[in-house]
Amino acid sequence: MKVSPECVPCLISRVLYEAKLSTTDAHTQLKAEEAAVRAMCNGSLEGPIALLSTAVHRAAYRVLGDDDPYRGVKQLANETAMRLLPTVQSIIKSSGDKFHSAVIAAIIGNTFDFGVMGFEVVVNDFEKEVAAIYRHGLDIDDTRAMKPLLSNVVYVADNVGEIVYDGLLIEQIRDLGGHVTLVVRGAPILTDATVEDVWNFGLDKVANRVMTTGSNAVGIKLDEVPADLKQALSDASLIVAKGMANFEMLSEYEFRPVAYLMRVKCKPVADAIGARVGDFIAQLVR
Repeated sequence: MKVSPECVPCLISRVLYEAKLSTTDAHTQLKAEEAAVRAMCNGSLEGPIALLSTAVHRAAYRVLGDDDPYRGVKQLANETAMRLLPTVQSIIKSSGDKFHSAVIAAIIGNTFDFGVMGFEVVVNDFEKEVAAIYRHGLDIDDTRAMKPLLSNVVYVADNVGEIVYDGLLIEQIRDLGGHVTLVVRGAPILTDATVEDVWNFGLDKVANRVMTTGSNAVGIKLDEVPADLKQALSDASLIVAKGMANFEMLSEYEFRPVAYLMRVKCKPVADAIGARVGDFIAQLVR
């Protein structure tokens, strides 16, 4: 997905958000914003937005001297997800189509995306949010078409919090006979999950294999990923890509088929994927 005009103020807004998480010093916050603007000016506005996002956030992190400004927010997301885990597990267990129900659970988890301009994460009343989303269902639902493609799945995770529910979907894929390679970021960036989250929640025992993207790039940055991940993406019977950042990058590559699972949180992504802001989607692209 290419850069849209709306992406520029959104990026700066997110840099300010993470700067405030990291420090109360206004001067440092301004310097982080300045570094972000310089990175934006030096980057390409013609390429994928996730490449620009990567340069912008790396520049801000360097000024802040903080390799994980979101650590407190990530803890909140994990605690909220774990609090509702038994409820979601019960919903899946009682469902007539456990795979479909687990897909919805994984997309519910994608609402744990803090700092996106114009999108608010519901934390205090998340149980009602879960019930409302299950009643609503999916706005784009290609889950039936995904089922024959589950033999060798590469599952590219997105945020902490939601990775707890990703585990529920991975369990269903394996119950249907699938082999699952779980992919997380190679180092902290935004609220994205890393291998430490995989270990903390025991997902290394749920997936058949765990790999990382090799860096803290936003999404999949092919010139930074390990060779074995490139091969895994090429060999996959299905790539499951969680969240907007993974869509922003994977939509630029030739890997197919890809199932994009996400809550659509901004208009540029909505326009690119053919949905509306706020939609819950499980879209298969062959």
